[in-house]
Amino acid sequence: MMKVGIIFGGPSREREISFAGGRTVYDNLDKALFEAVPVFVDSLGNFILLDWQYIYKGTVRDFYPPVEALPESEHGLQIYMESLGELSIEEQDRIIAKAGKRLLPYEFKNHFDFAFLALHGPYGEDGSIQGLLEWYHIPYSGSGILPSAIGIDKVVQKELLKQHGFPTPDYRTIQHAAWADKQNREQLFNRLVEELGLPLVLKAPHQGSSIGVSIIKEKDFAAFEAGVDRSFFTKTIYKSQWQAMGEEKQVMSMKQLVDIREGIGMPVVLEDGKIIYHPEELLNHINETFNGSGTDTITLTNVEHEQQILVESFIQGKEFSCIVVQDENGKPLALPPTEIVKGSEVFDYRSKYLPGLSRKITPINLPTEQIQDIRKACSKLFQDFGFNVYARLDGFITEGGEIFLNDPNTTSGMLPSSFFFHQAAEIGLNPSQFLTYIIRTSVAERLKSGKYTVKLTRLLQQLDSSIKEQQAHRHDKERVGVIMGGYSSERHISVESGRNIYEKLSSSTKYEPLPIFLTGNNEEHQLHTIPINIMLKDNADDIKEKIQHFEHGGKPHPVLAQIIQEAEGITRKYTGRSLQEPQRISYAQLKNLVDAVFIALHGRPGEDGALQEELEKLYIPYNGSGIRSSQITINKYETNEILAKHGVPVAKHAMAFKEDWLQDKEAFFRKIETDFNYPFIAKPADDGCSSAVKKIKNRAELEAFAKLIFREMEELDTECARTLSLGFKEEFPNKAGFLVETLISKNGAKHFLEITGGLLTRYAPDGTVSYEVFEASEALAEGEVLSLEEKFLAGEGQNITPARYAADPVRRQQISDKVKQDLERVAKILNIEGYARIDAFVRVLENDEVETIIIEVNSLPGMTPATCIFHQTAINGYKPYDFIDRILQYGMERTKMKGVE
Repeated sequence: MMKVGIIFGGPSREREISFAGGRTVYDNLDKALFEAVPVFVDSLGNFILLDWQYIYKGTVRDFYPPVEALPESEHGLQIYMESLGELSIEEQDRIIAKAGKRLLPYEFKNHFDFAFLALHGPYGEDGSIQGLLEWYHIPYSGSGILPSAIGIDKVVQKELLKQHGFPTPDYRTIQHAAWADKQNREQLFNRLVEELGLPLVLKAPHQGSSIGVSIIKEKDFAAFEAGVDRSFFTKTIYKSQWQAMGEEKQVMSMKQLVDIREGIGMPVVLEDGKIIYHPEELLNHINETFNGSGTDTITLTNVEHEQQILVESFIQGKEFSCIVVQDENGKPLALPPTEIVKGSEVFDYRSKYLPGLSRKITPINLPTEQIQDIRKACSKLFQDFGFNVYARLDGFITEGGEIFLNDPNTTSGMLPSSFFFHQAAEIGLNPSQFLTYIIRTSVAERLKSGKYTVKLTRLLQQLDSSIKEQQAHRHDKERVGVIMGGYSSERHISVESGRNIYEKLSSSTKYEPLPIFLTGNNEEHQLHTIPINIMLKDNADDIKEKIQHFEHGGKPHPVLAQIIQEAEGITRKYTGRSLQEPQRISYAQLKNLVDAVFIALHGRPGEDGALQEELEKLYIPYNGSGIRSSQITINKYETNEILAKHGVPVAKHAMAFKEDWLQDKEAFFRKIETDFNYPFIAKPADDGCSSAVKKIKNRAELEAFAKLIFREMEELDTECARTLSLGFKEEFPNKAGFLVETLISKNGAKHFLEITGGLLTRYAPDGTVSYEVFEASEALAEGEVLSLEEKFLAGEGQNITPARYAADPVRRQQISDKVKQDLERVAKILNIEGYARIDAFVRVLENDEVETIIIEVNSLPGMTPATCIFHQTAINGYKPYDFIDRILQYGMERTKMKGVE
């Protein structure tokens, strides 16, 4: 079996996306063909053979540097390794030993046969790591040294595009030294506007993920100056603005400033050349300087700032991204280009990586001829720039049909929702198969260099015979229907969960997953089997739209049909089958298609017992709790009532109904205000995923909340949305009632934290159910309540696992054990089965008593790649696949015990 070292993390500003992408590769490599070896690169460039459980942390900062190595931070500012200052090799080794084992490059060959590069940006995409691996005779994925060096430098690319006859927007560069002369800045701005016109696009030439990109639409010098500083990773702080903020806003501002994606990052150099490493030290320096001296400004520059930035004229047109791969004969094959429909001007970090914020339309919505023109241009660029294996090419097409290619990337983001997998699915490859294709093509490509050819030829032959062998045994696996989608405001997160379950099962040696999309309404569920290309559409609404297209007699897009034909050699080799169309099925037909079902739905239907009822009628095994338990836990009010009757602490709660609101609004509001003091929490009683959970601070917010949740039409009232500070594209369900709860506060406790705890059940030999409760995660919210991003976006939000109940490890464990007992008691009262997630607040009182106040119970918790339940299971030795396997096994045993094979 080939050992694949996945190299991820790294020193670049895109390390969080690289970390999440490395996890995707680690989980999706076909377990019948490869052994995955995680090699984490820290921000100082150390290679670490990572202990596997850390892969399932939410962000790099959640485990590295480890908590023990962190200096005291009064304001809880999170840091990366580079903020620890100049460390000796011994000090670095001590830190590394907490996360794994240091690997020196000459030792690579003892641990892996092939390097899969999931690194981004400088050091990862620029030829550096590629050169290092060639030196040590390790074959690696993607392009070689020269194309990588071209692919990272946007200024060099501009010249090459011109030389090869590709149209490219007019551009200029600004040198860092010239920008330092503040006298000439305004003159420079006027000249650029005159020569390039407005809007101007500012770019940091060596960054990806839209880091350091700004668009200047108007002749606004202040915006231009701020944008250029952003691209240079420099920031001027003004005394008057800083001191007007107040301490809380200063700390928030500091968090943004030191963020490696949105801000300038750390360490920073001051104008006098002094380097500051830690954000806490920087905060103190700013306050001391402004309080003590007559200085009105402080200019900070990141120690790794760009030496020049790129200024381009703006292209008005449709934006697209196209993955180009090499076919079996080494020729470029452009996959269907995807159109990016954004909510804002810049396709930024959030809209790239959070499902549902921007839309990806594949293929781009254009006449066939123009789509083919884009594909031809991308294939030509791939060839002209000497790219290998795969690349991602971005560009614009104007109304007149002119194609502008920019930012060719020799690697691509590898999150489950990225273009990389999205477009490969259009030729029928699931993520696991596409990764196999990338590895096999990369080995063949390295062979062309004429170096270490005997070793590479042998590696290729072994891989080819393993792929053949695997195809022959595909039918021996257990079939699992993964049901995703639904019709609630949680449908997009459900699709993310479902895809993650599908991907974990499809790379296993045991299961053959079948994706099933559920839509319809409470009266009638509609089930459809869907092929991989539809499952990997952007979100639940896109999937539904595609199903309807086929139901109404629609055919595959002619361009897709042609690409599928062109890619037939690849598809047949790696999948052994062709793409199917979606099929409507009944529950009875489902029974013939699968051995078990994994319900990846959230909220209704799915967590309410309705689906479980249909499956039990046909004795189809499923995951999670049974019918009655699901009917209770879907309703937060009923759950609270039952727990309170059993003496379990819950928030004071009441339902507020639409009929009372319609009858007399003033009386409705007054009753709530009499029973609950502001601020309190308002939320739907039967939705999860942070959907419409709001901290209500005054009457205006309460009126806005009621008006939105009780509205008659689909659209949201903009004034109410503004009052509640709803985010872009934030959904707000429509209900006949909502739940009001007291805001649970510290209440004099010496320690107070919000936690989320997972659990798993199994059958004991005597047939009783036993519970395994995991170490809970401590959830840290940036805002008033945990946001969707903090729960589900890789690199966002922070979950500390295990929760920090106390500084002393022995005392921490005692508190943890008590909390686990409390959570197990809740699970038993509610008769929870399979697995679940329970959210709670924990108070540690002055007398050391521990109080666990339950917020809600999720009988089918989110199973997205970034969710913290996987951090918890990892501590108990389960990789995500093992956890999912246990959940399915429990469901199958339960059905057997009911007497039907």
